[in-house]
Amino acid sequence: MEVSNQILSHPRVLPKLFFVEMWERFSYYGMRALLVLYLVKSMGLNDSQAGLIYGGYTSLVYLTPLIGGYLADKFLGLRLSIGIGAYLMLFGHFSLALDHKFFFFFGLMLLVIGNGFFKPNMSTLIGVLYTDRPALRDSGFTIFYMGINLGAFVGPLLTGYLAEALGWHFGFGLAAGGLALGIALFHFTKIQIPEEPLDTAKIIQSSDEEEKATKLILWMSFFSIFFWMAFEQMGSSLNLFADRYIEREVLGFLVPTAWFQSINPIFILLFAPILTWMWGKKKSHPFKKFSMALLLLGLGFLVLVLVLSMGGKEKIPLYWLVLAYFWHTIGELYISPTGLSFVSSTAPKDRASLLMGIWFLSNAVAHFLGGLFSGAMELDMKLFFGFFVVTSWSASLALYLFYKSQNRNASF
Repeated sequence: MEVSNQILSHPRVLPKLFFVEMWERFSYYGMRALLVLYLVKSMGLNDSQAGLIYGGYTSLVYLTPLIGGYLADKFLGLRLSIGIGAYLMLFGHFSLALDHKFFFFFGLMLLVIGNGFFKPNMSTLIGVLYTDRPALRDSGFTIFYMGINLGAFVGPLLTGYLAEALGWHFGFGLAAGGLALGIALFHFTKIQIPEEPLDTAKIIQSSDEEEKATKLILWMSFFSIFFWMAFEQMGSSLNLFADRYIEREVLGFLVPTAWFQSINPIFILLFAPILTWMWGKKKSHPFKKFSMALLLLGLGFLVLVLVLSMGGKEKIPLYWLVLAYFWHTIGELYISPTGLSFVSSTAPKDRASLLMGIWFLSNAVAHFLGGLFSGAMELDMKLFFGFFVVTSWSASLALYLFYKSQNRNASF
């Protein structure tokens, strides 16, 4: 009864936006699961070249939200910006479906620009819907995040199957079809944004509070770079690792490499409700959650270091990669919805989308660095994965010490 009442307390439009985001992420992750494999297997690029293109693309996807967020704040508004971004991405996916090198890179360019309009403003819109119910914001973002990961789960399964059964561009074409469904749903969704209640005391204190909130968002954005730099190996080096070194045959069936990209979202769908319930019982400071996220991420890479240290010339059993992805996923749940919720709830109203864009800018830096490092896997895999253990745990410790310096009397 308590759970059903809590669900009914969320904005009525949330389920529709859940599915809009689900289809958009279906297209993004469905395409992303194919990208590095396509560059290496079809275009004939080496690991480093493919990693740089992957890192360049995914970093630009998170860089353009800075511009899209600014334009939404100053000129376009949320709904128009989301619509522009959705159509640009649709044309981008259709371009990828055409079997030509020019259209491939032209499609990537359209996806980069479209994401800049769509991504920060959809996240800001979700936050705005909770203006009159701030206590539900964290759980609302976690529900929204489950929509993201439902799309991320189904996308690689279907695009990966089509790519191997019929050809790469059929897989890219299916990603376009998924986004088209999301656009259609968005057009038929009526969105009413609640008015923020006037609070005179808050207005008087707003200048200092806004500066403090902005600084905290910038600090959180900086530390998130260390998380996403390592986490994004899932789409690049770990994708190739699965293709080459993991035993993919199960009961006589050869699992398509792209399907491994669905492990992460299915874990999110399974464990997000549990963590949402936990956080509802006991509130934790976002910095504490971030520190825990980095600790868990490093644990996932430690699993890979340990299994490689066991030696042997045969391929690695599938469950080791699944275990590593489990720890990565739990870490993601501690950082991603928390960050989105924190930015949307604390950012000053006149720069909410811009600061959401800065949050995504940190992702851009991280994705570029991740792509830059990904080609080094073949040099020494144990050292490569160990590097991410060290960076993740060092950042976790640094963030913990920073949190304690800001909250001297708080327990961790």
